[in-house]
Amino acid sequence: MMENAPNVAAAAYDSDTAHSHLLARLSGGADAFTRVVLAPLSGITDMPFRRLVRSFGLKLAFSEMIASGELIKGHEDSRLRMAPDGEGCHAIQLAGREANAMRLAAQLAAAEGAELIDINMGCPAKKVVGGASGSALMRDLDHALRLIEATLEGAGRVPVSLKMRLGWDRQSLNAPELAMRAQMAGVAWVTVHGRTRDQFYEGRADWSAIAEVKEAVTIPVIANGDLVSRRDHPIMLAQSGADAVMIGRGVCGRPWFPAYLAGCAPADLASHGLADLICSHYEAMLSHYGSAAGLRHARKHLGWYLDRIGTFDTQKALLLRETEPSRVLSGLQHLLAGLTIGDADPDLRTLRKAA
Repeated sequence: MMENAPNVAAAAYDSDTAHSHLLARLSGGADAFTRVVLAPLSGITDMPFRRLVRSFGLKLAFSEMIASGELIKGHEDSRLRMAPDGEGCHAIQLAGREANAMRLAAQLAAAEGAELIDINMGCPAKKVVGGASGSALMRDLDHALRLIEATLEGAGRVPVSLKMRLGWDRQSLNAPELAMRAQMAGVAWVTVHGRTRDQFYEGRADWSAIAEVKEAVTIPVIANGDLVSRRDHPIMLAQSGADAVMIGRGVCGRPWFPAYLAGCAPADLASHGLADLICSHYEAMLSHYGSAAGLRHARKHLGWYLDRIGTFDTQKALLLRETEPSRVLSGLQHLLAGLTIGDADPDLRTLRKAA
């Protein structure tokens, strides 16, 4: 029975008009929206990575989370996080705990070209929650609403969305209530990660629980959490009833995956060379951050890429310790010679065999 479930669900979703409704309800930048969205991921979805993800055809990719207080103070790191990637819709995510800071940050972001602004009420990290931001805001919906209203005021005509979890814990699953209040305030859509804050990233995301949010509002709902394969996509949509999906950690070491899932990637994606892609991303990170900081940012991405291949433990360790960029680049070219994207992705390996 499960072997046929994805196809059945996919057929049901394809007959739906949810996507056209989604576009119709958004103002400004709506033409850049698709059923598949890249999540804002701290330390991952920086400008070089978003540009790479977009190069495969994806329309909408959010920036890393940007702290509103730091942005309005002009911190260089916050400015760097807000840098546009040069193509498509410029979408950023703001986090904060003070209404005035969120208002001013949204105003600044809109003035500097942001076309979509997302509010973070889902991050479970202790540093963020300890500062009364992220998913901590789900413990006080009145305060959360004040932040939403302030962000909307600062954003002006720029659409504002909201990302949340199911609740703080299993005893307070208040995502439907927060979504309803956000809709009344004027939020364009909501994204729901199918876990509570106290779960962090443990266990499996509960996609069916997202359906309660979908039933509570008329604005679009995006489902997030544990989408790591093409097979999961129709099941996630069927269980959540969502209008679209957001890919988070499933993109690590696999920047082509969102576009592949959206159906907008090149037809010959599986045959694209892996070494040139990774080397290009590596050089872009060094250019964006400078050599010293770029090396630190690059290590995690190189680790994820090489983990996708899975057979280079010794060489991987050497490359991740290497500090001379030219030796890293030559090492990658030698190690990955002849390998393609299809060799690094189970979904694409299956596709290539079928072809």
